[in-house]
Amino acid sequence: MLYFTRWKALAVILTALLVCLCAVPNFFPDATVKSWPKWAQRHVVLGLDLQGGSHILLEVDSNSVKKDKLDQVRDDVRRVLRDAKIGYTGLAVRGENAEVRVKDADLTNALAKLRELSQPLGGVLGSSGQRSVEVSDAGGGLIRLTVPPAAITERVRQSVEQSIQIVERRINELGTVEPLIQRQGVDRILVQVPGLQDPTRLKELLGKTAKLDFRMVDSTVSPEQAQGGRLPPDDEILMSASAPKVPYVIKKQVLVSGGDLTDAQPGFDQRSGEPIVSFRFNTSGARKFAQATLENVGQPFAIVLDNEVISAPVIREPITGGSGQISGSFTVQGANDLAILLRAGALPAPLTIIEERTVGPGLGQDSIAAGELASYVGSVLVIVFMLLTYRLFGFFANVAVAINVAMIFGVLSLLNATLTLPGIAGIVLTVGIAVDSNVLIYERIREELRAGRSAINAIDAGFSRALATILDSNITTFIAAAVLFYIGTGPVRGFAVTLGIGIVTTVFTAFTVTRLIVAMWVRWTRPKTVPI
Repeated sequence: MLYFTRWKALAVILTALLVCLCAVPNFFPDATVKSWPKWAQRHVVLGLDLQGGSHILLEVDSNSVKKDKLDQVRDDVRRVLRDAKIGYTGLAVRGENAEVRVKDADLTNALAKLRELSQPLGGVLGSSGQRSVEVSDAGGGLIRLTVPPAAITERVRQSVEQSIQIVERRINELGTVEPLIQRQGVDRILVQVPGLQDPTRLKELLGKTAKLDFRMVDSTVSPEQAQGGRLPPDDEILMSASAPKVPYVIKKQVLVSGGDLTDAQPGFDQRSGEPIVSFRFNTSGARKFAQATLENVGQPFAIVLDNEVISAPVIREPITGGSGQISGSFTVQGANDLAILLRAGALPAPLTIIEERTVGPGLGQDSIAAGELASYVGSVLVIVFMLLTYRLFGFFANVAVAINVAMIFGVLSLLNATLTLPGIAGIVLTVGIAVDSNVLIYERIREELRAGRSAINAIDAGFSRALATILDSNITTFIAAAVLFYIGTGPVRGFAVTLGIGIVTTVFTAFTVTRLIVAMWVRWTRPKTVPI
């Protein structure tokens, strides 16, 4: 155990040195670090409890999810009956149901076709027995489709999961580092952004659904006539996004949706110099957009964002390139924000901010000061104890523990991990675990000396026979840390991350760094006794 080849010793030293060097950016101001190469800028990110930031709790609009589900059922009914060439009347959403009336002769066939819309919740393998839609005969040729509460709950759950992904993309586009985004309860999303003291722009981005549609303007009916009660059933009145508010009569049919967008970038119009947003469709979207513009040359079409008309230009010629641009009296920041929203995708349902608070950096500084004090006091006590108990070998252990802590910060920096107050607690605990590993080795050496072994043989046997005990104890602790990381959230995960990394570095330093230091001492001094 005490023999190291030259290459093995060099590998241990270089590994420890390189990992420790990764922690160096944490000891320099951010302005200095930003001037370094990109690969050298990775550092530990302080969490919300250490540097302050913004805390926002969002709630998914369950009523909107329910409405969208019923509208989807209505549209599916229209599609199914048309494909089956079954005549119908009175298709509409009434209360909690979608209803449609067919002829008595077509009732059986219509029921059979519409029941195909009902799918088991959870997919084909769903075992709850619940269905996505309940189809029933209400009598007199009336078919009623009901969405059960379980289906609404499942749709809300899916909406929350999708919203989390979209919110994360939007926040990352802002350039923030290590935001915390997680589900809270059934229909809520917790967002914590460390270092963000002014959440105004963040709230604006999160509060927009960003549902983009391309629809035709109905030029056969004037807005005045539509507002006077002559609105066709397939149309709706939407207002312009910019002031003064102007009404438009827009067809409900969506020609192309924002889901077909692959990219959106802010820019400037080459002719007017005004800020615009350039967009590009995927293959399917480009095909549908080309077909829509080909069939409606000379007609105005509307670009609708969150039920507001951004612009309504006239189609001068077919647009077949799969790209275009949106203009609408944007500011530079407005164009940039719209591009961010379109790239991130539309939210499945509106999000409402139900809780908002800003944590000041002063509280974080107090937490850092308290954590530093605890670390210093604990470290000093450990150092003194090891020196008094194991003398020279205690000094070796202290050096190894210092390298261990530096390696922890190096690994955290490589991962760009977020350090929270519980994370500091995990590092302090790691110091104790690292010292414990050395205590096990040294006590084993003492036992071997009492058994009559020579100094070198006792040291070698101490390292060899303590290996299994140290591995067992650290593996069980690592499993506990892994479980905490898997089931925990927020600060608990921060504690689990630092503890898990600390265990790995502890095993490395105990059986490579400490052993290498002792081996070099033995080689240089050839001791007859062990100062322990």
